[in-house]
Amino acid sequence: MDLGLQNKRVIVTGGTKGIGRAIAETFADEGADVAICARSPEAVSSTVDALTAKGVRATGRALDVADGEALTEWVADVAEELGGIDKVVSNVSALAIGPEDENWEQGFQVDIMGAVRLVNAAMAHLEQSDAASIVTISSVSGREIDFASGPYGAFKAALVHYTQGLAYHLAGQNIRANSVSPGNTYFKGGVWDQIETGDPDLFASALALNPTGRMGTPQEMADAAVFLSSARASYITGTNLVVDGALTKGVQI
Repeated sequence: MDLGLQNKRVIVTGGTKGIGRAIAETFADEGADVAICARSPEAVSSTVDALTAKGVRATGRALDVADGEALTEWVADVAEELGGIDKVVSNVSALAIGPEDENWEQGFQVDIMGAVRLVNAAMAHLEQSDAASIVTISSVSGREIDFASGPYGAFKAALVHYTQGLAYHLAGQNIRANSVSPGNTYFKGGVWDQIETGDPDLFASALALNPTGRMGTPQEMADAAVFLSSARASYITGTNLVVDGALTKGVQI
């Protein structure tokens, strides 16, 4: 299936590992030019090299999305380098779970304001695109009360609300906005890999909750995000696509 992404210009935050890396690589596989950011200069450099090897233009910068000035400046530089912006994917999360004040502050600045500032910085360029799309990466923790029911879950729920608000207000400008809510996603170096080693009882109980008997992969989450960004999803806006292998039991109405 041709997703119509050839030569589209895409920004992915947190694009060096896990779901973000898979999203960036999938866009590149579809022929899109990709800009990524993350906090590690080495990871950004190696990821840009890997994306460029796929035959597309790729660029990246080491930054913290909680730094609004740095994020806004980077988006402007990407637009100049790539000649515009067609699609943005806000993927970064602080993964702040504990109840301490600093976790609430960090979650707000990274998960919420990182998305808001990305969208605001890119908006003038999205308005000039004939294929504009916004995707935010939420979580099933935003739908259900689980062990991450503190700042992480609260901000992931808020992210869905924010995104659906964007969809409503931007529909007349032909700018689509959707969110993806991954279920538990396993990859080496990721949160569940660490939990498997550090808290095997929690890992086992989480795994047992999923009727499929396994956790998802970054590629499965990336496929959803890239599809929603594509021309094949041209009439899909304001949705929250849950990708969780039937983990959650709530009905979206």
